[in-house]
Amino acid sequence: MIVGNMVPARTIGAAPADEQASASRHRITRTGPNGAKGRGRVTIAQIAAESGLSTATVSKVLNGRPDVSDSTRLLVQKVLVSSGYRKRAKNDAPPLIDVVFNDFDSPWATEIVRGAAAAAQPEGLTVAFTALSEGDERRVWFDHITSRGTRGIILLLSQLTERQRGQLVARGLPFVVIDPTAEPGPEVSSVGATNWSGGLAATEHLVELGHRRIAIITGPPALLCSRARLDGYRAALERAGLSLDDGLVKPGDFRVKAGYEQAKILFSLRSRPTAIFAGNDLAALGVLRAAREVSLRVPEDVSVVGFDDIPLSAWSTPALTTVRQPLTEMAAVAVRTLLDSANGTGPLGRRVELATDLVVRESTAPPGRRRS
Repeated sequence: MIVGNMVPARTIGAAPADEQASASRHRITRTGPNGAKGRGRVTIAQIAAESGLSTATVSKVLNGRPDVSDSTRLLVQKVLVSSGYRKRAKNDAPPLIDVVFNDFDSPWATEIVRGAAAAAQPEGLTVAFTALSEGDERRVWFDHITSRGTRGIILLLSQLTERQRGQLVARGLPFVVIDPTAEPGPEVSSVGATNWSGGLAATEHLVELGHRRIAIITGPPALLCSRARLDGYRAALERAGLSLDDGLVKPGDFRVKAGYEQAKILFSLRSRPTAIFAGNDLAALGVLRAAREVSLRVPEDVSVVGFDDIPLSAWSTPALTTVRQPLTEMAAVAVRTLLDSANGTGPLGRRVELATDLVVRESTAPPGRRRS
């Protein structure tokens, strides 16, 4: 297993003279075997004619070369996407797939790593992992990966820009998104879990125990999975005939600190909640810490539910009730989907949602007598 390190950004020099050409543009017409229009393969020469550049310059853009100006690169990518160009498949692609994270500092990411590596090994593939934790990495990772070669890219909690998506399509490089940040387009393959059902199950479990003031600490609102879990929470309250109290809905970011800080606010309310559904297990661990600091017992004074079922959740004190998200399985499905796309055996825009399960442990119980 390789952990990919980002290379320093290269200095881009002046564009070659042919990039400054302003030749008249020619609309691309695809020609089939018998002269029929609209069905043939678009060529680099046609891309060059349409963009007013040389075939050498177009080739540089396709191969991720650095000696091309930004304006020229954008122009070529726009024509590549609009023309439907597809690079011919090569048999010399390296035995490598890339997994790209926004962050790499959570047990959630560790489970994804395990699943991806386990699925790639039987295929004779190595997995390179890139964490976009630094500004420079965010700027250069894509060009670094595409220029050195890969069988495809798996992205976690992230979205490709239109430029990056166009480049991958033009180069014939498949990509799969795990837990996309926004609704993926119809041509984008994605893998996720039943987050709405998980949020519903977590909240209904607390309702069935007898809780009526149930708070939630959400994940980042920009993420689809966060919004789905919140919607599941709302649906469970509605099914139980309970009104939604906006004061019990607190924003989080899937980190321990946010769970801790928002729980302290909830515990300071005059009518505090008797149960908290945390957006993930890390936030739930923060809730447990906050409860201890204000002398609230879990679960006698407050019940806590998490989401993910990372290994730490079974070892917390008390052991955490949580919604199991099949993280390693999600990564394995993403790898298989990527390879199917690379081999031409899988459909475009494949959507997979794996089931979640409620795991009941020691952190939830019927509401008990509050301490004075």
